[in-house]
Amino acid sequence: MDYSAKISERLWNLPDKGELESRREETFMDDIIQKSHIEKELLSHLDGIKTVFDGGAGCGRFSILLAKCGCQVTHFDLSQPMIDKARELAEKEGVLERITFVKGRLENLGGFEDNSFDLVISFDAPISYTYPRQEQVIGELVRICRKRIILSVSSRLGYLPYLANPIQKNQFILDENCGDPFVRWCVENKENAIEHFRFCRDAAEKLWKDGLMGGEAEIAEYERGGAPWCITYTFLPDELKKILDRLGVKDIRLAGPGAYARTLPRELLVKIMNHPKQRTDFLDFCYQYDSNPYVCGMGKDNLLAGGEL
Repeated sequence: MDYSAKISERLWNLPDKGELESRREETFMDDIIQKSHIEKELLSHLDGIKTVFDGGAGCGRFSILLAKCGCQVTHFDLSQPMIDKARELAEKEGVLERITFVKGRLENLGGFEDNSFDLVISFDAPISYTYPRQEQVIGELVRICRKRIILSVSSRLGYLPYLANPIQKNQFILDENCGDPFVRWCVENKENAIEHFRFCRDAAEKLWKDGLMGGEAEIAEYERGGAPWCITYTFLPDELKKILDRLGVKDIRLAGPGAYARTLPRELLVKIMNHPKQRTDFLDFCYQYDSNPYVCGMGKDNLLAGGEL
């Protein structure tokens, strides 16, 4: 097993991952915006869909949604803590009987037959964590799909601004006084991050060229017993479209959730999110704006793609 897979398994199987991941939409506005976009995309493309494969399904945000819509869902993830949390939430929502939970890696989908599912989804970039097998994984997801595929991967154009902004996550904190440990870390380290920041053109050029976030430092931390962030492959829009087109996916549409919101300061985002009518209107407009192909590459983290088989 390569380091990317080892690191991914260790990170996502940390005992607190299920609880922390299930609260992201209560904590970070970029997660609210991204999940809202995906939900709108899913609900507008459910015609003829009865069976769903959710690859890298996490805590069940979309498995549960689709089960509530009447679909039979296979919830597939490598993290036992997140599967356990998803099962708990599915039982609470009364849809446990509509979801089959499977623990496994996206790199190993050989147990599923061709055209097994009407809809195949994979959100929040688990495909990007399968480097260097990301194209093979997309091929396998297409193989098991019968009608429609919708997935999101890490966006290279979306990630490049991070190299000039060490406090990018602070912009999207909904409540700086909440008890989330990562929020506390972001707030407490903000001034230090600004003070010690130096723009490195070489790092930006490297990411632009090879699309890879992480590598030797993450491997070293893993060897020391740590659980670093996954080695991540980031996609360019044309690259992802060409892969899907080559695999026979038709009517491909691209979007960049978060492209509009990342232009606004935190103070205004918080004000919008805390006003129910403005929040609804804002999320609706974000979906419209972020679905424009001209901005798809500048989504906050992810590049979203959908198409028909």
